[in-house]
Amino acid sequence: MNPRPIDMKPQSLCTGFEPSPILSRRNFLGRFGAGLGGIALADLLAGERPAHAAGTPGVLPAVHHPAKARRVIYLFQSGGPSHLETFDYKPLLNERQGEQLPESVRGGQRLTGMSVNQSSLPLAGSIFKFQQHGRSGAWICDLLPQTARAADDLCIVRSMYTEAINHDPAITFLQTGSQISGRPSIGAWLNYGLGSDNDNLPAFVVLITKGKGDQPLYSRLWGTGFLPTTHQGVQFRSGKDPVLYLNNPPGEDQAGRRNLLDRLNELHQLEAQSTGDAELSSRIAQYEMAFRMQTSVPEVTDLSGEPQHIFDLYGPDSKTPGTFAANCLLARRLAERGVKFIQLYHQGWDQHGNLPNGIKTQCRDTDQPAAALIADLKQRGLLDETLVVWGGEFGRTNYSQGKLTATDYGRDHHPRCFSIWLAGGGVAGGTVYGETCPFGYNIVKDGVHVHDLHATMLHLLGINHERLTFRFQGRDYRLTDVHGRVVKEILA
Repeated sequence: MNPRPIDMKPQSLCTGFEPSPILSRRNFLGRFGAGLGGIALADLLAGERPAHAAGTPGVLPAVHHPAKARRVIYLFQSGGPSHLETFDYKPLLNERQGEQLPESVRGGQRLTGMSVNQSSLPLAGSIFKFQQHGRSGAWICDLLPQTARAADDLCIVRSMYTEAINHDPAITFLQTGSQISGRPSIGAWLNYGLGSDNDNLPAFVVLITKGKGDQPLYSRLWGTGFLPTTHQGVQFRSGKDPVLYLNNPPGEDQAGRRNLLDRLNELHQLEAQSTGDAELSSRIAQYEMAFRMQTSVPEVTDLSGEPQHIFDLYGPDSKTPGTFAANCLLARRLAERGVKFIQLYHQGWDQHGNLPNGIKTQCRDTDQPAAALIADLKQRGLLDETLVVWGGEFGRTNYSQGKLTATDYGRDHHPRCFSIWLAGGGVAGGTVYGETCPFGYNIVKDGVHVHDLHATMLHLLGINHERLTFRFQGRDYRLTDVHGRVVKEILA
């Protein structure tokens, strides 16, 4: 048997890393340089670094190519926004209103359990008007007037597709690159690869619109999977305590908390030296981050210092904590402070029935804030280095689920095609990419798979998606799994 060849690649080209259960980073320093290890440990436990040393490096020694974006703000519209009422204008559906979906168009595609037993699949045109906007002439629904005004900053992709037909696997796919739970989220991959630009805030922050509970969201969607837990997304909530258990309990002051952490860290250090458990280092780092966040989180989440014209830009809801508008404004503040990945979730886009009224509400809540975020980033010189992504987990059917009337209809889940948009961060604004058939049911040009979107996002951040990997259970994993292409046609 031939021996396995020795990997002669220099360390700078290494693509992945798996912490050893026997020899952690702390033990490595302790064994091979007691003085150096002591200095590094003291720096970690003190939780105080010089002002010029802000940030924590990731596993990549350098980006693979020049990055066009430094951070991502992902506006995830949970539930599946209808592409036929937002960005994919299909007048043929209005012309053939009420006719049956042709089998030649359906092509035997599976349906969900919610409409598979319908005796009729009547085509349903949108009752809303569309107009062309910007230099690309993009067709945008009148439900999104503010987004339409930003058309020249948007790259609208009308040819997204996925394999998942139900919410849980579809959302999990968009957030982790796999329909099966347990993989690291996008933000966790970026934190792992690129590190943090701010010592006092998490590199990955999650914001969820309050009061929108149509579809459940799970913390695993911003989890680390098999990556070290230090890369976990941190949810900021509205209200007095943005991060749970961050504030000192009654009777406890900062000095007491500092003393408690110092003693606890000493115990963890002893345990790490005897067991070699790398997770203990992660736990210490998380404790220290929490201590620093006691000051940084109240500062960043306090919107009271924003001028009135900024609140006017984001809309009247922006003064109400937990709304999509307030979260968009908070996302800009987090971006200014170096947070690498900011994930906003807005639920309620699942209109199986009563779609006209439901989507009106959703667009009213999100249209102005999303457009304001682009304008605000742009006026501060941040849009060019911030990638903004808007979209859900799949589209909606071109036939009505349930009874079709002149003023009411619903749409079922549709994975074969849906629309998203991107802005800033190296994306070509004022463009429309991809095309669906006249029925809005199948892609006829330039399809973009979920893995293609992820590969493109990583590319804009300077990462070759095939080279950011992590070895787990004997296999190298990556966000894009085993395929995915960078959609170079949408790059600036």
